[in-house]
Order: sequence, then C-alpha cells, then structure tokens
Amino acid sequence: MASTKLYTAIYVVLFVFATVQALVEEAGWLGGSDTLYWAAFAVIIVLSLIKAVIVAGYYQHLKWEPRSVSYVIGTGLIAALALTIAAAYSIT
Repeated sequence: MASTKLYTAIYVVLFVFATVQALVEEAGWLGGSDTLYWAAFAVIIVLSLIKAVIVAGYYQHLKWEPRSVSYVIGTGLIAALALTIAAAYSIT
C-alpha cells in the first residue's frame, strides 16, 4: 500500500493541475481566436486525462490490482466512449 507522503504528493499534483485548468478557462482563451481556443482546449484535455489516470491508478487502487482488472476497466471505458460518440453523432 502507498504511504501518506505519496497520497499527499498526488493530491498536490491534482490540485496544481486543476488550478492550471481553471486559470486557462478564466484567462478567456476559450473565447479567443481559433488557434488560442484549440490550444486552451488541448491543455485542458491533456491535464484532464493525466488527472483521470492518476485518480484511477492510486485513489481507486488500480495500480495494485491484477492487470486483468485494469483491462476490464479499460474495456468499459472504451465502450462508454463509443456510446457517447455514437449518441453525439446521432444528435447532429
């Protein structure tokens, strides 16, 4: 099991990433030019993905589970993404 120091470090990293995301949004980059919008969007998405992996790995303890459990979780994630994309496509 991980130590308190590790969980504290993870918390600080997640807090910093969330703060950067909020600053990008508050800076008004998402309402700017096309290039600035996509740059801000990319920063927010990349930080969100990193945060999701950290939370799943450590706070949901997938790091210490057998790989088969991670594969089941990954399969469910892919299925959820596929359904979301299909639903979004059918709306337009």
